[in-house]
Amino acid sequence: MVNKDVTKVCIGRLDELPEQLGKTVYIEDKELAVFKLSNGSIRAIENRCPHKGGVLAEGIVSGEYVFCPMHDWKISLEDGIVQEPDHGCVKTYETLIEGEHVYLVY
Repeated sequence: MVNKDVTKVCIGRLDELPEQLGKTVYIEDKELAVFKLSNGSIRAIENRCPHKGGVLAEGIVSGEYVFCPMHDWKISLEDGIVQEPDHGCVKTYETLIEGEHVYLVY
């Protein structure tokens, strides 16, 4: 049963997402950073670092983390939490792969 309050939006084809690199995606008023990890999973997070607003889609990906390109803050792509000693978080979004397409679910 599908929750009627859930929105599902196609954000591209799976083969269009570069592995280990971010892609900026705009959905309504949201700017997201979308990543295809080396294990094939897709992660989507808010595209601004909580520190100084660095564009996270331009960051370096390592495992399940992205490093902000401005000041190297390490942010979890799973839960959006910044690794200590820094602090803060970014919003994460659920993604779904159906066939060759990737969807954002919110």
